[in-house]
Amino acid sequence: MYSRLLRGHNVNAICSVSSVVRFRSHISVAPDEALEDIISRSSTVRPYSEVPGPRPLPLIGNTWRVLPYIGQYSVSDLARVSRIFYEKYGKVVKLSGLVGRPDLLFVFDCDEIEKVYRQEGPTPFRPSMPCLVEYKSKVRSDFFGDLAGVVGVHGEPWREFRTKVQKPILQPKIVKQYIKPIEDVTNDFIDRMLALRDGNLELPEDFDNEIHKWSLECIGRVALDVRLGCLDAASGENSEPQKIIDAAKFALRNVAVLELKMPFWRYLPSALWTKYVKNMDFFREVCMKYIDEAMKRLQTKDPESPSSELSLVERILANEPDPKTAYILALDLILVGIDTISMAVASILYQVATRPDVQEKLYEEVKRALPDKSASLTAQDLENLPYQRAFVKEVFRKYSTVIGNGRTLMNDMVIGGYHIPKGVQLVFPTIVTGNMEEYVNDASSFRPERWMKQQQQCPMHKDKVHPFASLPYGYGARMCLGRRFADLEIQVLLAKLIRNYKLEFNHDPLDYQVTFMYAPDGKLQFKMTPRDEQ
Repeated sequence: MYSRLLRGHNVNAICSVSSVVRFRSHISVAPDEALEDIISRSSTVRPYSEVPGPRPLPLIGNTWRVLPYIGQYSVSDLARVSRIFYEKYGKVVKLSGLVGRPDLLFVFDCDEIEKVYRQEGPTPFRPSMPCLVEYKSKVRSDFFGDLAGVVGVHGEPWREFRTKVQKPILQPKIVKQYIKPIEDVTNDFIDRMLALRDGNLELPEDFDNEIHKWSLECIGRVALDVRLGCLDAASGENSEPQKIIDAAKFALRNVAVLELKMPFWRYLPSALWTKYVKNMDFFREVCMKYIDEAMKRLQTKDPESPSSELSLVERILANEPDPKTAYILALDLILVGIDTISMAVASILYQVATRPDVQEKLYEEVKRALPDKSASLTAQDLENLPYQRAFVKEVFRKYSTVIGNGRTLMNDMVIGGYHIPKGVQLVFPTIVTGNMEEYVNDASSFRPERWMKQQQQCPMHKDKVHPFASLPYGYGARMCLGRRFADLEIQVLLAKLIRNYKLEFNHDPLDYQVTFMYAPDGKLQFKMTPRDEQ
């Protein structure tokens, strides 16, 4: 999830629903001539003009629907809007007439989604986050050059960069090296949680910002090879870690505003666009500073030291003489990782605290795996937590942190019985498909057991889930690049926290809304009580 994270990335807000929906990939289909022949012989394929959806107005199209004051829809309501589209128009919905944007095609049919994914080519095209593309390719082209990274990039430049970095970041044995470092960060986070509790043992109103600090500290340890000090008591609002968090929130949470509400920066720079560029420059400077320090440490290491002792950053620097590769990877990981992982964890902890029966099952499992509650975690310990992994999957299914995935058509294609032209951006709203009875049995129920292997192998097992109904980390070539580290951080936090503490939420239920991600909207004042064991 460095990209709930980086699916190449997976970071877009609807229309870019760009900051909320991850649009990716080109689709490799039959040549246009062959498709035209299929269409000419089929009386059932309907023209693109007949795809249902909100009707655009002359001149201003459909952009007005998300404008301030006069619009029908709010960016924070994009999950609800997706459901409205499905209920009103059906399984294929067109949103056209968007200023500076190609048409969006919402697809709520998992079989059609699978068909699109299965026909994906090797160099996915994904015009996600145009504002980030503009920053990398034009505003700071002198810095990025041909090394554009994995976020907001597509085609051959994306493939070449990903090839440089994917081996170390996806190798399980390298990820396992970080169990202890991530556990150290998590132990410090739990200590900080204890210190922040009030007289009622409740966490403060701004606890979501503390989750962001933990997330950044984890990402910094992986991507910058350093402890940033996010969890230090002296880490206040003017500290460097807090400035990084604020900058990440601003950059991601304003993508939808830049792309939907105020798309005019393409023609005339606005104050919001100017601040966006300033934020991105700050990220770049931070990454360069810490990667340069890592390079100096690497140069002083004993050349005879085994390669197994090298960190992720050191492996990349050792293989790539130009440190810019490490700069840009770190920038991408931090930019999309902080808010994504933080919002996912906020949702997961809220579900833990509001489902006491489920929390008890999680506790009993981790207690069996870790009889000594103070013992350090091992890879085998984490492997022995299948219910915990299933719980996280169920949270992602029912409360999909990323409300959708997508693709851009590079050739015409028939989808849902309609002839869809190339250039259209497809949106796959997993927040809807993951909750459709047609694709998930008993979808309204929260049942982690549906993901358990022993349940799935039982001939009487009826908790079927369509394989393309819920894809929290994406699918195929642009699947989240940082997914293994994101999963490790979540699993370590849950294991350490639930093994020693009980979480409760004794306030009015929170609604879910979209900022950049889909998460509980409100104060996360969890009550945190030590478990009393005899």
